[in-house]
Amino acid sequence: MGRHDQVEGMEDYPDIIEVRQEPTDTRNFGGAWHGDVTYLPEPPLGSILYAKEVPEVGGDTLWSNLYLAYDDLSEGMKRLIDNLVVMHTPAKIYGEKALDWGKDSSVRSSPTSAAHWEHPHPLVRTHPESGRMLYYVSGAFTPRFADMTEEESAPLLDYLMAQATREPFTCRWRWQAGDVAFWDNRATLHYALNDYAGERRVMHRVTVNGEAPVR
Repeated sequence: MGRHDQVEGMEDYPDIIEVRQEPTDTRNFGGAWHGDVTYLPEPPLGSILYAKEVPEVGGDTLWSNLYLAYDDLSEGMKRLIDNLVVMHTPAKIYGEKALDWGKDSSVRSSPTSAAHWEHPHPLVRTHPESGRMLYYVSGAFTPRFADMTEEESAPLLDYLMAQATREPFTCRWRWQAGDVAFWDNRATLHYALNDYAGERRVMHRVTVNGEAPVR
């Protein structure tokens, strides 16, 4: 297991993040398509989420399949992206210009200059266990390609994110208290819906350390 580099864990169990949404919170943790901490040199192999308290309606989580998103691309698009490198960074979510998580949610994290760094990963990769090809983008964690500006990168990155999250490539989990989800962070994106205003939702999350840098 690994501790989150930007969010404090629970006092008694620092490897566990309590993802807690109070009825008065306006912002939810994970409320956009992403993979967990993909900006690390060795991103997590996977993540585990345990449902402690869930609202009567809402609070579902969606996952997308990056294998299927890649397989569906044309051969021309595959050739275009094959050798691209993506810069991953925590700056957009946790950096000095990010919204303060501690002010409008129950997440224990605040904007920091320590989040202003980047790490390159190849866009197209082979999964180390399945041997299948996929492409590796992660929403706000991947704002640009190497040697390109964000403005230059945006059209293609936006297309790849839209492709990765098309409905045929996704599934939706309707949580019940006591449910546990364990997903491969190397081959999926996920999205926590924020559609339960005025209700409480409490989840415990851990990440499973990766084995090697992305290739």
